Amino acid sequence: MAEFTLDCLGEACPVPLMKTEKKMAELSVGDVLIVSIDHSCAMKNIPEWARKQGYNVEIEEVDDGEWEVVIEKTK
Repeated sequence: MAEFTLDCLGEACPVPLMKTEKKMAELSVGDVLIVSIDHSCAMKNIPEWARKQGYNVEIEEVDDGEWEVVIEKTK
């Protein structure tokens, strides 16, 4: 199991989601991706997409208007 980070701060939709999809495709089962975002659209789209894929998702607000979406690749 490895942990990866993806910095999408300052990027608007759909860029963070596209980057997240691409990076998740590279990961192995059990790996975790932490996506840093500060765009409310991405805060909705990324977790929604990840859950549809069957991944485990946690959202953490690290600052006012800044979040980390933690996605665990489960399959």
